Amino acid sequence: MATVDRWLLPDGIEEVLPPEAARIEVARRQVLDLFQSWGYEFVVTPHVEYLESLLTGAASDLDLRTFKVIDPQSGRQMGFRADITPQVARMDAHTLRREGPTRLCYAGSVLHAQPRALSTSRSPIQLGAELYGDGSPASDVEVISLMLSMLQLADVPDVHMDLGHVGIYRELARAAGISGEVEQQLFDALQRKAVDEVAVLTEGLPADLSGMLRALVDLCGGREVLDTARERLAAAPAAVKAALEDLRAIADRLAARFPQQPLYFDLGELRGYHYHTGVVFAVFVPSVGQSIAQGGRYDDIGADFGRARPATGFSTDLKSLVTLGRAELEVPSGGIWAPDSDDGTLWLRICQLRADGQRVVQALPGQRAMAAQEADCDRQLVMQDGLWHLVLLAS
Repeated sequence: MATVDRWLLPDGIEEVLPPEAARIEVARRQVLDLFQSWGYEFVVTPHVEYLESLLTGAASDLDLRTFKVIDPQSGRQMGFRADITPQVARMDAHTLRREGPTRLCYAGSVLHAQPRALSTSRSPIQLGAELYGDGSPASDVEVISLMLSMLQLADVPDVHMDLGHVGIYRELARAAGISGEVEQQLFDALQRKAVDEVAVLTEGLPADLSGMLRALVDLCGGREVLDTARERLAAAPAAVKAALEDLRAIADRLAARFPQQPLYFDLGELRGYHYHTGVVFAVFVPSVGQSIAQGGRYDDIGADFGRARPATGFSTDLKSLVTLGRAELEVPSGGIWAPDSDDGTLWLRICQLRADGQRVVQALPGQRAMAAQEADCDRQLVMQDGLWHLVLLAS
């Protein structure tokens, strides 16, 4: 009978050991404190729940990434959360049911049946913020500003941000009468910047609409793209022009707040097309082949939970944020070693030191002298003249 290496973990599933785990926890607390300072309230969502809730509003994107199980109590199909955003949307729509804008944030592990890319983890720690109840560009500016502030806090270098708007393609396709399989094929071709395929798929459409759909392939670059788009999409429906003006307003406010932040515009970028409804954005760094933080507007996600609300937000992987960031994450080091003793005064001394924020490790019976160093202690408690005193631990 073959032996099993019980210590092996599945591909893409990793454990985090000290001191890296301590650094991640310090970063988590710092980022959540940042979110709180902007008015975002922390929530905790369940790891597993009924599949219908988990896949609401994003089934095509999340279905393949969701681990599925059968609940032995109800017999219903359940899933391990692969994305926390739909769960938070349920809280806003069904549980909290507030009338005004609601700001929520979260940090928790998720599980992916399939990784986003071959080199990525299947068990990231998803961290994010969501703003519900306001459909204006001001909300998009706020969540993007919060995301960029988070990256500044982590001191992630060489950050570049992409901005797009899925409403531009959606409204052009609707005006052209494109739907179903053809719309999906055109969507795929635009993602790949496949000029020839886009040309073939738009043949037979009215000249102005085919020209505008083909233009989306080239409408990418710096701020000048918005001016070019205004000219090349001049005959577009009003909703397309409104989307362009929203992008312009968002870009203006971001440039004023973060003048050193490079902005890249791609009007053919349809990331999360079947999920998002408006502005979409993502952050990239040169050393990573995929976005390190991403988000956008996903209005009406709460409709399946009984209440449709405007919504926008972003998420990132906390472990990646710590790996890429250069910020000093001060993990407390050193500590106090206390001997193995039933002396009541020693116990009182240990309790007082811990209450003062000190780290105290008490020896267990028979522990070797080297155990103090292994426990990262640099001081020890010793009895002198009937009192317990702190002294440096001999190296």
